Amino acid sequence: MNSRDHAQGYAAQALIAGALLLAAGCAVGPNFEPPKPPTAQAYDTPESSQQGSNTPRLAEQPATGADVSGQWWQLFKSPALDQILRRSIADNPSLSAANATLAAAREAVIVARAGFLPRLGASAGAERSGSSSSTGVPASGPALYSVGLTGSYSVDAFGGTRRLVEQQRALVDMQRYQLAAAYLTLTGNVVTEVLTIASTRAQIAATYELLAGDDKNLKLTEREFEAGAAARTDVLTAEAQLASDQTTLPSLQQQLSAARHALALLLGSAPVDWSAPEFDLQDFALPADLPVSLPSALVRQRPDILAAEAQLHADSAAVGIAVAQEYPSITLSGALTREAMSASDLFHDFDSLWSIGGALTQPIFAGGALRAQAREARDTFNAQAATYREVVLTAFGQVADDLRALEHDVDRVTGFRRSLRIAADSLKLQRASYAAGASSVLQLIDAERSYSQALLGSVGADAAQLQDCVQLFVALGGGWWNSPYVPPS
Repeated sequence: MNSRDHAQGYAAQALIAGALLLAAGCAVGPNFEPPKPPTAQAYDTPESSQQGSNTPRLAEQPATGADVSGQWWQLFKSPALDQILRRSIADNPSLSAANATLAAAREAVIVARAGFLPRLGASAGAERSGSSSSTGVPASGPALYSVGLTGSYSVDAFGGTRRLVEQQRALVDMQRYQLAAAYLTLTGNVVTEVLTIASTRAQIAATYELLAGDDKNLKLTEREFEAGAAARTDVLTAEAQLASDQTTLPSLQQQLSAARHALALLLGSAPVDWSAPEFDLQDFALPADLPVSLPSALVRQRPDILAAEAQLHADSAAVGIAVAQEYPSITLSGALTREAMSASDLFHDFDSLWSIGGALTQPIFAGGALRAQAREARDTFNAQAATYREVVLTAFGQVADDLRALEHDVDRVTGFRRSLRIAADSLKLQRASYAAGASSVLQLIDAERSYSQALLGSVGADAAQLQDCVQLFVALGGGWWNSPYVPPS
């Protein structure tokens, strides 16, 4: 057996020994166990509501425990809204950034997994040496050329590399859930801004109707004053009412402009480059059924909860990484080199040099840094565990709030619609009475004022009910797991 055969044999034995050590090794540190899901079957106590229900009264049979669609906004039956959402998902910068961050996290897993494999390298060199004699004539020796291979392998005897790979995989999960959260936030914000545009336009229309009534009342009062049937104070009252109502219009117009600008930004465009369609409230249908997930399912659906759990998993693996630093590290290495007097002889007439060895390094004294790193990792894990519980509680509170808001919206919408109907009937009677000379202009003004206020209240109640539906969909996770946009794990 020649020298190269010996080198290859020793190298194979070393690799086998390393593999056996790796197989026999254990991963130090805790093994992660996901937090247990809650056992509660509801989000709120029955006694906190007169109806004692945890589902909104929007349908005869609320879909408790049903799955949420990945395109939940389609339940509002607005083709224009659906088109806006498709564009926003395609062009939003936040989603692009989240996608790139997820891709980077996946590359980090590949980097960590490389620690399981040996490192191989190649080298080549040329060297000439010489000396100076006492006569001052330099003497140079022959040139020496070399080419070779080097290899090293770090034995993961105590699982430090395994914990590192585990940590990076958990961080990939976290970035994937962060992408889902960005998707959920984007879709929720787009629908919210669209509904804000629609509701603000409705309020502006109602305000213009109110101002038209104020102007009409002012002219009626002025005619009454000129005819001697009204006092000057009545004219001033009508003028003050018109001026007061005019002050509400600029703020509504600013709110409309801000919503349009915000929607343009969500679509990845500057406000000057894109204009929002003229959405109307009547273009949106109230969902007949709202799928309400059970609490045990919510913790597997909310991306912020899942991201917090993935971070908890990463912090658990970080404990193992820190503990592994206290144990010995084992490294196997080898080299095989060819040397010759000329470059061409490297492949014909050469000498072979080989080396093989192993090294074990055991930390002895580091000033307490290694133990402190392990304690720090455990403290970080405990802090993240508390953060996870807080995220879960916050999510449950949001769902409970949204469910109660929808219950109260039903009563509020019903009340405002009844008030609007009564005010409309009263205004009709007052107009007839005023035309017959049986009532004063002030009574007519009061009737028109009541109708306008009821109209504004009804518009606001309808918009709030739609907005609260959006908030509930977002609080339930928005069905991102059913969306083709978020890549699978």
